[in-house]
Amino acid sequence: MSITAEFTVQSAHQGAPGLAHGGVLATALDETLGSLNWLLRTIAVTGRLETDFVRPVPVGTVLHLKAEVTAVAGRKIYCTATGHIGGPDGPVAVRADALFIEVKVDHFIDHGRQEEIQAAMEDPDQVRRARAFEVNP
Repeated sequence: MSITAEFTVQSAHQGAPGLAHGGVLATALDETLGSLNWLLRTIAVTGRLETDFVRPVPVGTVLHLKAEVTAVAGRKIYCTATGHIGGPDGPVAVRADALFIEVKVDHFIDHGRQEEIQAAMEDPDQVRRARAFEVNP
């Protein structure tokens, strides 16, 4: 199972002058990887995210993200992602390996904001329909 997404690095995402902030790139990878759980119809949270920064990503760059599930073992979901510059088959600029942990909905009920939880319970697909797998940290 896999997913693709695009993320355009804007000036608000800048770290060093003219370059994307590594934390923002890690967030884009995490968001893309997390979308895999929706495809699995599983409620899960990030347990581990290991990110490698291979080359600088300039502001204005479109980062082409690819993520895939590599294994599922009980509550653990293993996945990997890459971020390419210059096109979907361009050079890899960032990559990540992640472990997601399946949780019960109570995790969010106990720790989330009540009004957003209620809206999601009434229409569970509303967030994904509105975002259409947009990655925008």
